Amino acid sequence: MQMTGWKPIPPLVTDLTTTTIMQTGATETKLTQSQWQRLADDYANEVSQWTVPFRQRRRKGKSHPVDDFLFVYYRYSSGQLEHWHPGANVRLECPGGVPNHFSDRHYRKESEIVFADPTLMDEKSFQRLRWTAELLRQTESRKGNFSCLGLHEWAMVYRGHEVRHEKTTPLRLPQAEIDAIVESRPLTCTHFDAFRFYAIDAKPLNRIEPTLESRPDLEQPGCIHANMDLYKWAFKAMPWIGSEFLLRCFRLALFAREIDMRASPYDLSSYGDYEPILIETAQGRAQYEQAQREVADRAAPLRSELADRIESLVALANR
Repeated sequence: MQMTGWKPIPPLVTDLTTTTIMQTGATETKLTQSQWQRLADDYANEVSQWTVPFRQRRRKGKSHPVDDFLFVYYRYSSGQLEHWHPGANVRLECPGGVPNHFSDRHYRKESEIVFADPTLMDEKSFQRLRWTAELLRQTESRKGNFSCLGLHEWAMVYRGHEVRHEKTTPLRLPQAEIDAIVESRPLTCTHFDAFRFYAIDAKPLNRIEPTLESRPDLEQPGCIHANMDLYKWAFKAMPWIGSEFLLRCFRLALFAREIDMRASPYDLSSYGDYEPILIETAQGRAQYEQAQREVADRAAPLRSELADRIESLVALANR
């Protein structure tokens, strides 16, 4: 089956005038209004394939368990995603005025030139970015765990006390079979945000108890949710990180979410060609591990680049 939500995209900035900023070693790009407007329009067209259907479904009181998740679970709205930002070290010619979403909190204007200036970063954002860079470096330094089998989604509906998507997405197995699968294998989830949604009766079955405080000590690069979270860490570095990189993380997160839900106990058949990954079978477990490794392989260079970019932002903020 062809996975949805993933395809390579070319860099949005090409053939542009660049100069070197000597004190940081970074490269500065200058864009004419026609150049950056074209990039912004191309970007808006790209993300509209997800943002527009999401809003259409929401107006009708409907939801999609894969495509809508990133807009509901993460605190970055479809409207925010649609707003193009060039990122740090990019200067924009704006003789016709500055777009409304280029806030004075993040952007500096000099004559007819506008740029996202990391020195305007408030202290809370600065400390968050420092912490994020450290988390990313610690995560990439560890060996990936590929034995969890995506059982976190099963643990969330254990014993049926609370089924998160029951109003829109039915379970594909009887509750008794789901419970038996959860009880038959060790739960090894290392991700705090996944673990905290476990059914209360399932939490004691997990080998460890991830907490917010232990996150830097437990996150590892094999985790579907840790790789999905690269999108979260990227949007928390906006607008300085730039929309082109954010979109790459968004695509990865969408791909990871599809794997996550296909391996879950939910029946996605009414939403399209989402072939279930039957982790209750030996073949399905092997299939899940292969998919999990593919997500990790795609996430690794993004994690490294995101850490590099954030460390550069911290240096540019000059605290």
